[in-house]
Amino acid sequence: MSKKILNGEVVRDKNDKTIVVLVKRKYSHPFFGKVITSSKKYHAHDKDNKFKIGDKVKIIESKPFSKKKKWEAISK
Repeated sequence: MSKKILNGEVVRDKNDKTIVVLVKRKYSHPFFGKVITSSKKYHAHDKDNKFKIGDKVKIIESKPFSKKKKWEAISK
């Protein structure tokens, strides 16, 4: 099974080697058909502390780094 890759924007970079990424997705409501935007924040591992607030990044599923960190930032 392949690992999920998500696109998002960095909203927090204060922690060491950790960024918080906001991922937005759009989908059609099953009954009403209206397009809905939902968002979720993911904690991702940033090994070199190279990503800053506002950067567009891709994150990939990985082994758990901590209780909340199960994603790793791979590129802009």
